[in-house]
Amino acid sequence: MNEHPAELTTISAEQLAQWRELHDDLTIIDVRSPAEFEALHIHGSYNVPLTLLTEHVSELADRLGHRAVLVCQSGNRATQAQQRLTAAGVTTATVLTGGVPAFEAAGGQVVRGTPRWGIERQVRFTAGSIILISLLLAEFVWPGTRFLAIAISAGLVVAALTDSCLMGRVLSRMPWNKVQASPTAQEAIRSIPVATTEL
Repeated sequence: MNEHPAELTTISAEQLAQWRELHDDLTIIDVRSPAEFEALHIHGSYNVPLTLLTEHVSELADRLGHRAVLVCQSGNRATQAQQRLTAAGVTTATVLTGGVPAFEAAGGQVVRGTPRWGIERQVRFTAGSIILISLLLAEFVWPGTRFLAIAISAGLVVAALTDSCLMGRVLSRMPWNKVQASPTAQEAIRSIPVATTEL
């Protein structure tokens, strides 16, 4: 495991584009779901979903070198991944600000597949729909459904306070978020080459 301290905890899309040109030891880890990765990802990145990274953080840590960049849709999941790696002793993982969309907007090379909604967008849609339907039912049909709206709202507050999202984890397991060949933990980790020692 490389013990050099990270110079940055975050990196902009423009900086990442420069790193890709200048450094052969750069490893880009995409912590989104396989479905999101299949829809759009940075060329040359490796997909290690956050749930797999969390369960196998020490195995991944052994493959990361001096320049590892964690990416997701907005930066939230990548930050969680960075925290887990830091807890495992990895201080070289940097988070891409703005996620994959920011990299694409900056003119970075990406790979496009079948369009899909990201998990974060699905969470917003699902939570909003449940709250709206619950309030409509409470108003016109069954007053008790307002408690469902309260429960979902409270869940969103807890998700923000704890920086985790149960609804997101549930949605990531839904059939429409599955790809034909979702990687196992070992496949995801082993797809990443052992880091070089370039500084």
